Amino acid sequence: MSLPKLTRRRAWLGIGLGSFALALSSLILTPLLGLNACYLCVFQRFVFMLVGVFGLLASTGRFERGFGAVVLALTALGAGAAGHQSWLQAQPEGSVSCVGGEPNLIERLSYFLAEAMPSLFNVTGFCADEELVILGLSLANWALVAFCASFVVGAWALFSRRS
Repeated sequence: MSLPKLTRRRAWLGIGLGSFALALSSLILTPLLGLNACYLCVFQRFVFMLVGVFGLLASTGRFERGFGAVVLALTALGAGAAGHQSWLQAQPEGSVSCVGGEPNLIERLSYFLAEAMPSLFNVTGFCADEELVILGLSLANWALVAFCASFVVGAWALFSRRS
């Protein structure tokens, strides 16, 4: 038995469905395990939802290049946020903080989303906290892996030779 051939359509579909699955998992795990999402967590959740939408749109084949380019931009943005949070978590405890200064654009967006839809985007935690570690990686680390993998697969789908 052989694996099905990876096509551009399947790649976009996988990115879209996988991103929705990750966003849904975070929505379920947060209250179930009593986790406190920080503004970077909320932002990454929102980006996963957007990647899901545009990944599914790209999988239809209509405007694939445009939707695919949006997916690549969003996954790069998400990787930046997850990378920054991973860096914060790698610092010695108490040496850095994600709070205390003037709110940046991501913070303002996260707080806006929290006010609009608190059940999806409530901000209650701190970015440097590693509340859940799975196989030695924090949720921010896993998000970074997922965003990077989606970027690589999306780049392949976007720039692969059209048949």
